[in-house]
Amino acid sequence: MNIIVQWMTDLLKWLYNLTSVVGLANYGIAIILLTIIIKSLIFPLTWKQMVSMRKTVELQPKIKEIQKKYKDKPQEANAKIMELYKENNVNPAGGCLPLLVQLPIFWALYSALLHFPYGNEASANFLGFNLTQSYGFTSPYHLILPLLAAATTFLQTKVTSPNASQDPTQKMMLYIMPVFLGYITATVPSGLGLYWVTMNIVSILQQLFINKKLSNKEVNPA
Repeated sequence: MNIIVQWMTDLLKWLYNLTSVVGLANYGIAIILLTIIIKSLIFPLTWKQMVSMRKTVELQPKIKEIQKKYKDKPQEANAKIMELYKENNVNPAGGCLPLLVQLPIFWALYSALLHFPYGNEASANFLGFNLTQSYGFTSPYHLILPLLAAATTFLQTKVTSPNASQDPTQKMMLYIMPVFLGYITATVPSGLGLYWVTMNIVSILQQLFINKKLSNKEVNPA
């Protein structure tokens, strides 16, 4: 077993033992705690991502002017846009960093749940879901988790990019991505679905906090 997967398995066991101390011994609660810890650790990256995205939106009029001025010279237009980003301390790839950090964690949790040694114990059952099993589309009750994954993904996108519905590319992502992630949630161990739903909920709360902070800075600049 890969060392990262073993690390994830040990971490889940440790968090499970932590829940046992307070009398709520369950791997579902351990996964929720794991998600909150991860989101808290990468919050500085999320903050930088949102500041960069906010600046990118503010620069859109200037970007469109450059694209219009150099419409017959795409390479020169790209160079001017990158220069504009540099002048305003904007990293166009910065929005990908939090996602890239989470991908190895997502994979490790998926692998850990597939090989989890306590999958048949009561502690691996959470609200009627065996966290080590995938349920597909056979049970109406077990569709709750995929539907929650789709709904929270949609809400998170709306909170993160309020103008997503106005841009054709973002609009497609706004509606296609929740459906895709809902489908994926139905086909992987439900513990992974629980992780994703919790991740979305925490992301929404963090995003609302960041939006409020950034709006206050705009109204009351230092």
